[in-house]
Amino acid sequence: MASELPNEGTASATAVAAAPDPAPASTPALAPALASESAPESAPDLTAGTTPAAAPSQHRILIVDDHEDNVELLRARLEARGYLTLSAADGEEALEVAQREIPDLILLDVMMPKVDGIEVARRLKANKALPFIPIVLQTALDSAEHTAEGLDAGADDYITKPINFVVLEARVRTQLRVKALIEEVERQRNEILQISRTDGLTKLDNRRHLEERLDEMFGHAKRMNEPFACVMCDLDKFKSVNDTYGHQAGDAVLAQLAAILKREAREIDRVGRYGGEEFMLLLPGTPVDAAVTFSERVRQAIEAHTFTFEGGTLQRTMSIGVAAWPHPGISTADALVKAADDALYVAKETGRNRVVRFDGTEFNAHSSEGSHDGQQQHHDAGAAGVGGGAG
Repeated sequence: MASELPNEGTASATAVAAAPDPAPASTPALAPALASESAPESAPDLTAGTTPAAAPSQHRILIVDDHEDNVELLRARLEARGYLTLSAADGEEALEVAQREIPDLILLDVMMPKVDGIEVARRLKANKALPFIPIVLQTALDSAEHTAEGLDAGADDYITKPINFVVLEARVRTQLRVKALIEEVERQRNEILQISRTDGLTKLDNRRHLEERLDEMFGHAKRMNEPFACVMCDLDKFKSVNDTYGHQAGDAVLAQLAAILKREAREIDRVGRYGGEEFMLLLPGTPVDAAVTFSERVRQAIEAHTFTFEGGTLQRTMSIGVAAWPHPGISTADALVKAADDALYVAKETGRNRVVRFDGTEFNAHSSEGSHDGQQQHHDAGAAGVGGGAG
């Protein structure tokens, strides 16, 4: 069996002698040299005397070449090694197939009609929507200049024709190992990023991520002139849960509370733990009246819920403060949060288990200087992220 794919423009003397008629002008010069290997009757000889390797997790390789005989020979060799193959006959088709099928590796010929291999590599690597796909260029242009151009375009490796299959398979395996390592690093990076954004107990957004999203969402609301609401929630008398039943019971209560908030919120809303037993919800596209209606539904759901923990059950209520933009007194994201937090303080001061809006009659009745000082102290305590207050 031949071990190399001949260079384009090179003909096998034996194969040419066996052909009584000259090849049509449109037939690639490479085809006669491949005839003895690519013809159906000789295909089994591709692996004669060898034992196929175990299927390498069914990796899919896209073969891009405008010469069908080249494609078939490469397909037979790769599939004999357990790979799955796709094919494309030109650069435009390669771009379409790669974006639709997302192969694990692309074996890309350089000299092709319409769009050449170097441009295909450049476009694929520039597409941020695609994952890392290693590209191995196959070229008859064995020069440092063309090699550098291909690698600069984004190709990850190259091999020159005539192709030595042993070398090709080794390079394919190497690039697939690189791909696996990159994917593992990306998985770990995403996992670390998720941990950095998530509250460990409730699995909601943590305060840091909430504040990042708050700035983004508030800025978007102002640019689009859309309403935007902030809801601050605090579980009433939570300290007594920890004092009476222990912190494990308190953790169970907070986890169940988080599940209720997540259930009641929309997909586009952000729900997070702001600190201790205090939670924040960010409601894009929501005017203050709708935010109050939503908050009342949440309050009722908490009041009706029986919290369970190992060894017992209990019930609790929730106090809620609501603020929204646009409003003359709110020009920044920080001002929005403070308005909602001050409204929460009034809800606590006026009997708990209620919803107070920052511009409502109930809130204004408690806006004396003394009440304002108390609201500021409450806001400062919340900013410290300390839970377990008197509630």
